Amino acid sequence: MDRASTPQGRLPEVPTRVTGLVLRELTPEDADAYYALLDRNRLHLSRLGDFRAEREATPAWVREHLGEDPGPDLRYGIRLDGELIGRIDLVAVDPPRYGTGYWLDESHVGAGYASAACSALYGHTARALGATEVIAGVTHGNDRSAALLRRLGFEPVADFEHYTRFRLVIVP
Repeated sequence: MDRASTPQGRLPEVPTRVTGLVLRELTPEDADAYYALLDRNRLHLSRLGDFRAEREATPAWVREHLGEDPGPDLRYGIRLDGELIGRIDLVAVDPPRYGTGYWLDESHVGAGYASAACSALYGHTARALGATEVIAGVTHGNDRSAALLRRLGFEPVADFEHYTRFRLVIVP
């Protein structure tokens, strides 16, 4: 997936199976909306997972963060009818092996949006980048995220002090 070959050097929008739910690259133009999303989810992000930078975000941090080139990594906003409701990333660990991270606005959890977003992104990257494996770390106690990954076909492969590593093997 080459940013240079897309309009304005951006990643292509990725549709999902849910009407109105799409993945669109997070860019500096999203700074205000992303800060507002983070700000109203500080408690939600502090319960589970390692989102320390996001929990402590300031508007300046968000502008700087979204202004940084993610390089080979993919940084998408999860949008429902145009509203930013979450984030999903794909990290180029050792292509075609990738890592992933995601989170949703607390008010949108439990509606299937994370499942649809993850499924769409992993399928898209398998086709566009030839991804063969995706790994994810889930903090102990984050049962919803572990269940989501299992529904998507991930299997637990290692337990660490604070999290479990899951792995999805993508078969072409």
